[in-house]
This record gives sequence, structure tokens and C-alpha cells, in this order.
Amino acid sequence: MKVRDCPPVEFGRRLAGAGVSLRIGPFVVSIASPLAQVAAGLRFHYSEFELFDDGAPSDFDVRVEPPSLLRRVVRPQVTFTCDGRAPFKPLPLAQAFPMLEWGLNWVISSHAHDHLVVHGAVLERDGRALILAADPGSGKSTLCAALVHAGWRLLSDELTLVDLENGWLRPVARPISLKNESIEVIRALGDGVAVGEVCPGTTKGAVAHVRPPAASVQRLDEPALPAWIVFPKFSHGASLAMESVGRAHAFMELTRHAFNYALLGTVGFEALAALVDRCRILRARYGHLDQVVPELERLGACDDAAARTDGGVAHSGLPATIASQALAR
Repeated sequence: MKVRDCPPVEFGRRLAGAGVSLRIGPFVVSIASPLAQVAAGLRFHYSEFELFDDGAPSDFDVRVEPPSLLRRVVRPQVTFTCDGRAPFKPLPLAQAFPMLEWGLNWVISSHAHDHLVVHGAVLERDGRALILAADPGSGKSTLCAALVHAGWRLLSDELTLVDLENGWLRPVARPISLKNESIEVIRALGDGVAVGEVCPGTTKGAVAHVRPPAASVQRLDEPALPAWIVFPKFSHGASLAMESVGRAHAFMELTRHAFNYALLGTVGFEALAALVDRCRILRARYGHLDQVVPELERLGACDDAAARTDGGVAHSGLPATIASQALAR
């Protein structure tokens, strides 16, 4: 049964009780909350997700709830806990659903150590994946949402999961997070974009989420081969500028974006080096989505044609060499 198939009253009852278990990427997460806004957010954004039966085993148990009975009335607040641990300070009650989303990011990035976890959006077309790796505020999520609207499959808005055994990227198709002006920019794209309620006044400003397309959620079992890495940077009024990035430089930059690179040690080193080795890498600076989205579309089409001509994607098979060059810089 999918979330949308569960009657609202029944869904709210289960959520407020033992919790509801959803498959989120390679994990099953049990989510419990007595809060109506969390129930509404889950029903809207996770409508196409599989809902497991009560008592189904889960990888993580998370709760979003007021820290005390008093905090339900006096300066209402909300806490996020995972397996009884509270990694964040309480937030205002109105931020309950964004806190759940931020908490799930923390859960996955802190525990998915059978993968190299990189802070980056991932999109796929024809089995080949584009990674958007950038610092916060670079416009990554806005560009991700625009590419989804253009027909790319969403694998993730925030977390690139690189399989340590084969280097493929595992889907974690969850809501896309937008901030401030980006919310209306994506709303203006028109049909096919489902933006949830806006939550003002967070530390990031106003935030809202885009519901992941049903087709992306239905393909959670289909990994994608990494083909492109783009470091995007939105700047008001900027002209489009795209340039190639050297592999050694890209390797070093991606170490900043990899949550568990140091923890994985040699395995993480080799996984990141292999990822860089197999991708075409670019830096994109732009001032409007109409500049960069068509360029990425053409990039994908041209590289697809080249791959067919060459009989596939070229791999040098020398990740250690690339990584050594990076360390020598």
C-alpha cells in the first residue's frame, strides 16, 4: 500500500502511535509524530512511497514531537530524535516538517557508511547520472528542481550515495528543498511542479519542498552510472560561463562535500577517485535557469551521442593515479 492509499484519519492515527514505516532509498525508516502538520507534509510529499504494515522492521526510528507537554502551549517547540538521540536543538513548532526533512538528511548522511555519501543532487537520463555538487546557497536545489521539470529522473536533492562495490549511484528520491526566491521561481515553471506549504522564519529563511515525481519514486531500485559532475553557482545578473574542471582539482573539491570520506579511509579515497575518473567535470556559473538548463540538456545529448559512437562510456581504470595527482597539488 502507498501512503496515498491510506485514509487520512488512519494515517494520522498510525503516525501518532507506533509510527509509519516508509522505504526511503535503501532504508526503511519508521516515523512517529503526534503533529498534524507532519502528517499533512508526509501525505503530500510522500504520497507515492510504499507504506509498510505496522510492526515492520526498520533501519531507523525517528520521532518529531514537542519536547514536553508545556512546550505544546508555551512557546511551542518541536524536537527530532533518531533511535532516542536528539542531534539538534528544538525548533519552533511551525518548522516541524522542515525539521523532519533536515533530520532525515542527517540520519542518512551519518549512517550510510556502506556508501560514499556526497552532498550533492543527482539526476539521471538514459541510465547516466549528473551530480550537482555545491556549497549551500549556490542554487543547487533550484537547478535540480528545474531539471526534474525538464524530464530528468530525480535520484536525490541532497545526498549522492556512491556504491562502494561498483561505483553506481543509489536513488534516494525525496522532496527537493527550496529557499526564499527559489520557491516562486520553481512554482512559475507551471504544471508538473508540486510545491508544498511555505515555512517562513527558519534559519535559512522561507523554505518549501517540491514533491518528488511518482516516476522517480517508483524507480528506487534502479541505480545510475555517474557520467557528469557539475559545480553550479547561481549569481544574479551573471552571464552563462561553463568550463572544464581538472580531475585533480575536482577530487580535492569533492572531499569537502563528502560526509564520510575521512571515516571510510582508503575505501573512501578509492571510491571518490573512481567517481572522478569516470565523469566529465564542469563548473557552471549562470544568472538564470533559462541559461543553464538548455546547456545541460545539450551536454547530456552530445555526450550520449559520443558514448554511442564510442561504444560506451570511456573509463581510464586509473583512479589511484588521479587521486595521487590531487594529493600532489
